[in-house]
This record gives sequence, structure tokens and C-alpha cells, in this order.
Amino acid sequence: MRYNARHFDLSGLKGISDETLEQHFKLYEGYVTQTNALTARLAELQKNGGVDEKKMLEFSELKRRLGFEHNGMVLHEYYFGNLRKHGERGPARGSPFREAVDASWPSYQKWEADFVAVGKMRGVGWAICCQDPATGHLCNQWIEMHESGHIAGFVPLLVMDVWEHAFIHDYAAKDRPKYIEAFLSNVDWRAVESRLAGRRHAAAA
Repeated sequence: MRYNARHFDLSGLKGISDETLEQHFKLYEGYVTQTNALTARLAELQKNGGVDEKKMLEFSELKRRLGFEHNGMVLHEYYFGNLRKHGERGPARGSPFREAVDASWPSYQKWEADFVAVGKMRGVGWAICCQDPATGHLCNQWIEMHESGHIAGFVPLLVMDVWEHAFIHDYAAKDRPKYIEAFLSNVDWRAVESRLAGRRHAAAA
């Protein structure tokens, strides 16, 4: 299978410059390119129905690397996909996402404070609000090296990139909280809500 980079029209976001987005899109395209290259090489190693023992070391390292590159591609698609021009600072009361938060947390404010705190954690990574499809419960998770930290089976709803390349052109490294505020001011809550387990299944029906 060959993947193609998706186009996202996000020019004019509040607090996230077009210059930052241009560089970020190029980084995302690099993950797509690497995913395709690794997938092709792995297929070549397996073309005779198995992996030659002499090439097992190469196969192992490529297979491990694929998790990083492929997840880097997918997480960026989630990230760009949950942003939009003229986004709203928080979901509307009574909206599906707000209801899911209210069913999982004492208040929306406490959920958001926790999400922001995850985003402020030291190190590079991602802050992701996930849903347990079995219970509908929402939790905020720290994902480190793209493929590390995911809860098996949980669905990413709101995805925020907090690697420094996502904001360093616009903010100093110490000003990550300002970037987080900018991110939350540009969220496309309709896109986030489309990822909720019940809505996703309904759309597929």
C-alpha cells in the first residue's frame, strides 16, 4: 500500500503562523515518504514468502522504525484535522464532546486543566484526549515517540502536537503554554466529535 500526503488548508490560524504550518507540513510529508519507503523495503524482504535469516536484523530494525514513521504520519493527520480557521475556544454546551467530558470528569474545566497539564509535561511528545470505546470514558494521555504510550484500543479524539517544531517559530521554548492556548483557540470541535466512538460507527453504517 502506498500513502499520499493529505492537504490541509489552515492558513490564518490564531497564534499559529503560516510559516510554522508550512514547515510542519513539510515534516509531515517526510513521515509519509519514510512510511512508503519502509513499507516497500519490508515487502521486498518478504517477497519470497518469508524473511531470510541473514536479513532478519535489517527486517527487525525496519519493522521497529515503521511504528515511529507511520504513527508520525497518522498523528499529524489527526492534529491538522482537528484544527480550523475561526475555531472556537471550547465545545458548545450540550455538544456530543461536552457531554462525553461531563460523563467522564467532574467538570469540563477540570478536564481541560488536565489536558493542558499533560501538554505542559517536560519532554517531546503529544497530548491526546482518548476515548475507551467500551465505556465511552475519556482520558488524557501523553504519547512520547509517536508509537510509545498509546492505550490499546482507545480512540484519539483531540490530538495536540507538543514537539517543539509545532511552535518554536512562534514562541520561545519556555512559552509552550502560550502555544497550548493558541491550539485550543483553533480547535475544530466538529472534527473531534466525529471521532467519538458512537458517531464514528454511525458514520460508517
